[in-house]
Amino acid sequence: MPLNFSNWSWTQSESTVYVTLPLRGAAAGKVDIVLTQDYLKVHHPPYLFEAFLLQPIDDVGSSARVTDSAVFLRLLKRTPEPWEGLLTHAGEEATKRLREKALLSYQEKLRSESRLRAESSRADSKYALKTMMKLEEKQQARIKELKETEQERVSAELRAWQQKPEEPAGKRPEDRRGRKLQSCLEPPAPRAPGRIGVTFTPRVFPTALRESRVAQEEEWLRRQAEARQVEAADDAELKELEEPQRNPAWLKDKGEKCFLREDYLGALNAYGLALRLNPKSPALYSNRAACHLKLKNLHKSIEDSSQALHLLAPPVDANAAARARAHARRGAAFCQLQLYAEGLQDYQAAVAITPSNQALQADVQKIRDTIQGSADITNTPKLDPQKLL
Repeated sequence: MPLNFSNWSWTQSESTVYVTLPLRGAAAGKVDIVLTQDYLKVHHPPYLFEAFLLQPIDDVGSSARVTDSAVFLRLLKRTPEPWEGLLTHAGEEATKRLREKALLSYQEKLRSESRLRAESSRADSKYALKTMMKLEEKQQARIKELKETEQERVSAELRAWQQKPEEPAGKRPEDRRGRKLQSCLEPPAPRAPGRIGVTFTPRVFPTALRESRVAQEEEWLRRQAEARQVEAADDAELKELEEPQRNPAWLKDKGEKCFLREDYLGALNAYGLALRLNPKSPALYSNRAACHLKLKNLHKSIEDSSQALHLLAPPVDANAAARARAHARRGAAFCQLQLYAEGLQDYQAAVAITPSNQALQADVQKIRDTIQGSADITNTPKLDPQKLL
């Protein structure tokens, strides 16, 4: 049941009535105000103020102002004369009829305002359309005028060329500077000898000739080119993606962003979709292995790391860092499964690839101590194997 406003006040002048309704410290949220020529209602839950005015007012010229502390109403009198009071006192039935009449009048006023706004909007749209049509007509007239001008210029040049006298048969044509031009029947003079410098594209793998592994390097480049080719996907889940999102590179970038936000399930889904499009990318398998490692899917992490190592063949300098990460991730999964011997083999392989990595060497020593019973591995590795490719 709503509460009535208390401590409200009103004052008047010869032509205006001022009503003040305090909000009692409540926030001035949504205040519903209904005003007709002989009815006033202010609803601010849970407070309600209802007044049947003694004299009619100009509801169009009247105004209201709402602040955090009060509602201020300015009511213009239809007849400029003093009022004996603000409210009229009527019975319950009369009050009910006055309220219904006032609400119907207010609703009709709202409908009329809505119609006016709609008509104004349509008029504005028509005016904008007419203006655009006029601008387009001016633009078309300007384009037509430019075409006609250009056509007249070309026609004049053509007429001038047609009226130009022909050159004598034996006379050689001259250029703009008056020099005689060479006849088309005479062969051009031979070109002067010269030397053309040629530069070659540098090798992708700059190794010394005695240490060259050309066959392995070419095989690695061929596999990389195959891995960049996107296969056609008939998966219904992939068909729901937009065209730019059916790109393995876009999905890989999406997975990396999810991984950095520690949204490992989102990263796992992104890498899975990318692998459906490009199942020959070692980076996608290695990154998905890192996600499985975070989610404690240790056997799946071992499978993805092994697949990444299979695709990172033949071993060359360009994929050394990626092979080290894949070995470290598979070794971490083995150690968390308490298969320390297998984990030690992977860590030793990673150290052989990057012998200068002190963190890897420390992890190898810790695994050895654990196998010998002098240490306990609970959080390996320190290399941060989750660092994405």
